[in-house]
Amino acid sequence: MQLRLVSWLFIIGNLMEPVGSQQEQQEQQQPPSRVRRQGRTNPNMSQPCPGGCATCSEYNGCLTCKPRLFFFLERIGMRQIGVCLTSCPSGYYGTRFPEPTACTKCKADCEACFNSNFCTKCKNGFYLHLGKCLENCPEWLEPNNYTMECNDIVHCKTSEWSLWSPCTKNEKTCGFKRGNETRIREVLQLPSTKGSPCPHTREARKCVVQRKKCQKGEKGKKNREERRKKPKRDESKEIRQENRGRESRRQNREQRENKSRLQLKKKRMQDKQQKLHTITISTVH
Repeated sequence: MQLRLVSWLFIIGNLMEPVGSQQEQQEQQQPPSRVRRQGRTNPNMSQPCPGGCATCSEYNGCLTCKPRLFFFLERIGMRQIGVCLTSCPSGYYGTRFPEPTACTKCKADCEACFNSNFCTKCKNGFYLHLGKCLENCPEWLEPNNYTMECNDIVHCKTSEWSLWSPCTKNEKTCGFKRGNETRIREVLQLPSTKGSPCPHTREARKCVVQRKKCQKGEKGKKNREERRKKPKRDESKEIRQENRGRESRRQNREQRENKSRLQLKKKRMQDKQQKLHTITISTVH
C-alpha cells in the first residue's frame, strides 16, 4: 500500500514540473520593458501615492482621485502622468457627474470655459458673445478689440435744454436794445463706435429788450477791466510831454537833414556851372 502511494506521488510530481517550466519560459520570452511596466501599473505598490490620489502606480502616477478632486493627465516630455487637482487648469473644465471627476479640454476656439457649451474667454481672433466664440459680431452689436467681446451699441444721451439766459450784449445787460440770449445742455452718455454722435450742446438767438440806462456797477466786467487799463491823468501828461519832445526832436533832425541836402545840391549846381563856363572860355580862345 505504501509503495502504491509513493508511486502516485512520483507520477504527480513529474506531471506538474513541465507546467511550471512552461510558465518560467513564457516570462523569460516577454520583453523586459513590458514586465517592468506591468509591475509599475500595479496599484498595490510599496511606496505611498502622491497627495490627492486614491489609487496610483509608479509609472502612470494617479489612477483615481479622492473625493472633490479632479483627475488630470499632465504631459511631461513624451509621457503623461495622472495628477489630482482642486481645480482644472486654463483651457479645461471639471466634470463630476455622471462621469468620474476629471478635467476635460475646452473647444478649440475657447481659451477658458465653464463647460463644453459655455466659453468664458476666447482665443485670439474670436469675440465672446453669450458663451460662444465668434469670428464676427452680429450686426446689432459692435466688437470691442480691448476685451474681445461683442458689446451693445451705445448712443449719445444729453440732458434737457436749460432756460434761456438773460438778454446781453458784450457781456452787459443794460445800455442796448438788441442783444443775444443762449441756452445749453449737458452730455450724459458718450457714444460708442457705432453709436449716434452727440448733437450740439449750445444754442443762441437774438432778443429785443427795452433800453435802460446802466447804473453804477452795471456796465459789466469788460468795462471795468478797460477802466483799470486806463492810465492816470498825471501819467498821461508825462507821456504826452515825452511824446511831444520826441516829435520836436525828430522834426528838427529832419529839418537839418533837408537843409544839408539842399546845400549839397546847390554846391553841386555851382560846380557844374563853373565847369561849363571854363569850357566855353576855352573854346572861344
